[in-house]
Amino acid sequence: MNIRKIQDVQLKNKKVIFRVGIDVSIENGHAKEKFKIEAVKKAADYLMEKGAKVAIMTYLGRPDGKKDMNFSLEQIKNDVEEILGYKIVFVSDCIGEEVKNAMDELKEGEIVLLENVRFYPGEGSVKTGEEYDVEFAKKLAENFDIFVNDAFSQSHRSQASISGIPNFIPSYAGLLLQKEIEEMEKIKNDFAHPAVAIIGGAKIETKLPVIKFFEEKYDNILVGGKIANEALDQKKEFSEKVILPFDFVDDRLDIGPKSLEKYKEIILSAKTIVWNGPTGKFEEEKYAVSSNEILKTILEIRTSNVHNGHSMSMPYVVVGGGETLEILEKNKAMEKIDFVSTGGGAMLEYLGGGKMPGILCLKD
Repeated sequence: MNIRKIQDVQLKNKKVIFRVGIDVSIENGHAKEKFKIEAVKKAADYLMEKGAKVAIMTYLGRPDGKKDMNFSLEQIKNDVEEILGYKIVFVSDCIGEEVKNAMDELKEGEIVLLENVRFYPGEGSVKTGEEYDVEFAKKLAENFDIFVNDAFSQSHRSQASISGIPNFIPSYAGLLLQKEIEEMEKIKNDFAHPAVAIIGGAKIETKLPVIKFFEEKYDNILVGGKIANEALDQKKEFSEKVILPFDFVDDRLDIGPKSLEKYKEIILSAKTIVWNGPTGKFEEEKYAVSSNEILKTILEIRTSNVHNGHSMSMPYVVVGGGETLEILEKNKAMEKIDFVSTGGGAMLEYLGGGKMPGILCLKD
């Protein structure tokens, strides 16, 4: 996919909107998970090394177009400062004079952190499906020279700060966005067989397109979580490549031991593994068994090339989705996976052939 990249543009002294996807959970006034912030450090370093004047733009939670301080980005200012390694100047707005002044006064080694774009209804609403306001997008752009999108996890949404700003200033893909696209293309078009997709979580209507995609290209699709229950209840018809659980724990809150054994057997022979979504109600320890066992099996074949006396080549593993990442973090396995995507819904949308407004507007 040919898109405009930050490597293609002169950045020195340019005022840059650095649009990132750091919509993290807050616990005791701090970012609960650090991964999303760590993921954009490479691009932040690149922009700073090239002499750009950088302002981070993002959202937190769903304040639905109202100023709600429970969702203020000021709460994560210290986390962003600590992880990115630059002095952060927080600005309590994302448009207007205050932003202009902060950018004019920015010193070397400092980065501006703008307030939550979702405090304005013009950003567009995921909840109501309301379109973004073009005038608001224009206001977001007006204090800047360049827009850099590094928010893969939010690029499946048509919002003012994602696909609106590129109508007004030159726009480019950040390093994380480029890497995410490269990895998605790899698992779409350039993978080794046997290829296995593990799809869990909830909301079958959002997962069906991606199950269909994998059904066409991969050797097996292992389905778990709520979507497996929904598929069984709705008597969805799939090819024999799609495997649904056939025994369960309690009220179908996790897949049962026989299904789990079958899933593990299939995973052990895989050369490509893509995993998005837990296979049980993992928040409760007793229903996290299948998700933990699946991870254990993946790590087993990644750390040992021998299984049951057979020599195995290492599979290529890509994991995405917020809840799946929680499972990795809990098991201290983030570093042991080839690629951990910051996108959950965005990953599914991309692989399922959905629209990616945030990427389409960066195409050459």
